[in-house]
Amino acid sequence: MGQSAGIKSLQTGHVGLNVTDIERSLPFYVEAFGFEVLAEGKDEGRRWALLGREGRLLVTLWQQSEAGFTTSSAGLHHLSFQVETIEEVRAAEQVLRRLNAAFQYDGVVPHGEGVASGGIFFSDPDGIRLEIYAPTGADSAPAPTGAAPTCGFF
Repeated sequence: MGQSAGIKSLQTGHVGLNVTDIERSLPFYVEAFGFEVLAEGKDEGRRWALLGREGRLLVTLWQQSEAGFTTSSAGLHHLSFQVETIEEVRAAEQVLRRLNAAFQYDGVVPHGEGVASGGIFFSDPDGIRLEIYAPTGADSAPAPTGAAPTCGFF
């Protein structure tokens, strides 16, 4: 694979998400992921929030959508967050259940048959598909999608 001239190192910065109601979405992301609100705009017609951890920007929310997420439109497939252990995934699952998040699968599932990595797959209040996973510890459950990657079609 080639490298673009001048780019020596590349990593994902932050992810911006359009939401329909920031008053509903902001508490969900803060509670579910333990984000801090780094900055917030409350002007009528220009509502937004910058979310992060330890001062690092990770997710931005922009109240500018009229309808929830749909898989029939091009764009974000899902947003995934990696944690260190499967116990952290299970702890996040309990928080998300208290928040009444919609889950795609029941509990922790592997990314594929015989694969150690895996996690939970759920949606935010606008239906944006999210994942929290760990690199190991999920291989005790069966893969829910057969040969296809678990995160591919949920």
